[in-house]
Amino acid sequence: MMEFMTGFSDSILSTYAVFIIGFFIFVNVFYFSMYTISFGAILTYLRRHMFCDYRVIVQSELTPAVSILAPAYNESATCIESVNSLLKLNYPTAEVVFINDGSKDDTLDVVIREFDLVRTERVYVPVIATKPVRGIYVSRKPEYRKLIVVDKQNGGKADALNVGINVSRYELICAIDADSILEDDALIKVAKPFLDDDRVVAVGGIVRIANGCKIERGRVSEVRLSNKLVPSFQVIEYYRAYLSGRMGWGAINGLLIISGAFGLFKRDLVLQVGGYKHDTVGEDMELVVRMHRHCLENNIPYRVEFVPDPVCWTEAPETLKVLGRQRNRWHRGLLDTLLIHRKMLFNKRYKVLGLVSVPYFVFIELLGPVIEAMGYLAVGFGYYLGMVNLEIFLLFFIVSVIYGVMFSVSSVILEEISFHRYPRTRDLVKLLVLAVVENFGYRQITVWWRMKAFWDYARGVQSWGVMTRVGFKK
Repeated sequence: MMEFMTGFSDSILSTYAVFIIGFFIFVNVFYFSMYTISFGAILTYLRRHMFCDYRVIVQSELTPAVSILAPAYNESATCIESVNSLLKLNYPTAEVVFINDGSKDDTLDVVIREFDLVRTERVYVPVIATKPVRGIYVSRKPEYRKLIVVDKQNGGKADALNVGINVSRYELICAIDADSILEDDALIKVAKPFLDDDRVVAVGGIVRIANGCKIERGRVSEVRLSNKLVPSFQVIEYYRAYLSGRMGWGAINGLLIISGAFGLFKRDLVLQVGGYKHDTVGEDMELVVRMHRHCLENNIPYRVEFVPDPVCWTEAPETLKVLGRQRNRWHRGLLDTLLIHRKMLFNKRYKVLGLVSVPYFVFIELLGPVIEAMGYLAVGFGYYLGMVNLEIFLLFFIVSVIYGVMFSVSSVILEEISFHRYPRTRDLVKLLVLAVVENFGYRQITVWWRMKAFWDYARGVQSWGVMTRVGFKK
């Protein structure tokens, strides 16, 4: 009996070892392919925009007007800097709709005091059903005439964004987090694809980590890397996700995610699909997938694009506890979105999305942490029973780390060659070192957070968790 159990265990571990090796090869070949596509797309973007005169866009009467939606919940620490940055954007026609989603802190009072706001008698028309609106405010000062502040009953970020869509007046809507700061020309650059191609229905912009940077009057005056490890690790993750990820997906029109921190959409289409879904924590991804489906199912020519240059600076979590909550929520949102749109998986009706994008997000992004965690357990169990060759295990581990480091370092180098955001050599050196260090501990912690997300989703957890903000450093 003991011999049978030992042989059975050997068979399972051998089969799983083959599966892990195959999965590892497939994932890295796919990553390399996407990196190659992203690199080509970035070169094409730089070549096309090297001599672009954005002043023409600013002065053109054809440039579409934009309503910037900034939902806020307990954002008193950062909301003033963020609103100031939005009001100073270099764009011909834009309004800023700041939505206070029933904050429990003094967010509304801070905004009213800072911008000298008064309540109006404007009637709220809920084209998309939302929680009740308690008041709409405008400023008495002419320099803030583009600002509209909406106070509403708490209903979550999606509900706040839907209120902003209802209140907005213009043909394009820009969703941005209230704890984020846009660069002066960010809106112009992210709006340009709408001028270049009538088929464009949504555009995502790149998001950077503001922790460590110097912020003055709603602007990033000096780009620096944080002295803390947690936000610095996230800089590398954002590089991988945006430059060597979303850039490639955008190039093949298979982009499923536009960050809730910075995205531009055609308002009419957003209204047609019903706005943001309020009963999911992944409302930004779910809306983009629903827009894809609507266009594909109704044979509407469309494109969803990503622009790597217009920068949105956001405050990242500075502790593992807060970061864990964020990553848990992201993974629950991914799981929920893929379940909602599960009929797209391997469905050729949805073209690139059904055959490439959705399978990738299911088997690599969603289930990848499960497979990786099971791999750690299998190796430990096999080594304990003497069924795993230590030399082979170490060789495989070293190769996997080398590939991980290679993609991280490549992303840092790609960023430096393309946009050179970090001028200090010490920051670049630190990023390259962290690209190696993150594979020993930090990566495994993120796997645990995403594994826990499955358990939380099964328990019906819908909360975001407390996202502690420390505010932008001046």
